[in-house]
Amino acid sequence: MYALAIASFVNLYVGDTVTEIPLLDELAGLAEERGAMHWRVNEKCCRGCLLALSGNPTDAVQMLTAGITTLRSIGATTSTLLYLPWLALAYAQLVKSDEAWRSISEALALIEQSDQRSTEAEVHRVAGEIALVSPHVGVAKAEEYFQHALAVARQQQANSLELRAAMSLARLWRDQGKVKQARELLAPVYGWFTEGFDTRDLKEAKALLAEWA
Repeated sequence: MYALAIASFVNLYVGDTVTEIPLLDELAGLAEERGAMHWRVNEKCCRGCLLALSGNPTDAVQMLTAGITTLRSIGATTSTLLYLPWLALAYAQLVKSDEAWRSISEALALIEQSDQRSTEAEVHRVAGEIALVSPHVGVAKAEEYFQHALAVARQQQANSLELRAAMSLARLWRDQGKVKQARELLAPVYGWFTEGFDTRDLKEAKALLAEWA
């Protein structure tokens, strides 16, 4: 069940929705058979993330909110931290910035309380994306979040998370007319990869670099 849950989460990050469903179905069956509530809730939360990824934020919010509430009740901090950024993104898709910020604020607080920092870069990156679409927050704060996400990912040598943060910041710079700086930021990060070019993030990075060539 642990292996299936981790594989499911990896598939979410690489955007492989085709492989995701059978993994979640198998996880649900095993969790039901063994009476393993923790893994059943993780399976539900992964489905909520998948809904957010597929453009169904209303159902994503409903499923993720229910799952995260259960995870909080059993003290599953690590799992809660995995799913809060997805909940925030779903709220942002619904243009509910207050709810999105509550989710991000909870994630940031949990990171500091628990010192579990594997999601820190992604939480800050998502905070930056929400800042861009939130009234009274703005571009300067978004750039601050993106820069923090980059710094954390580099410190942790988390290349995939650094690529995500670099793309977010590069898009912001592009929109500000700083195309040269955007390309100089993103190109070396993309250049580190030797595999995974069929994944969503690397496809997007390649398209951006081609656009700015």
